[in-house]
Amino acid sequence: MESGPAVFAATVFLLFGGALLGWTGARSLRRAPVAEGVRPAAAVPLALLASGVSLALGLRCLARL
Repeated sequence: MESGPAVFAATVFLLFGGALLGWTGARSLRRAPVAEGVRPAAAVPLALLASGVSLALGLRCLARL
């Protein structure tokens, strides 16, 4: 009964993490700002950290099924 919410949460985490990773990569390659008003030296690692954490949480949710 609890597998439905776990699959939903895993999907949300994986989609968000993948999208954030893709966004950060695309913006970095074009040398465009990742976040408005934030230095790229701070924004890129923070965005990569957030995407990695989100992907890890998604995988953890799937592993617990």
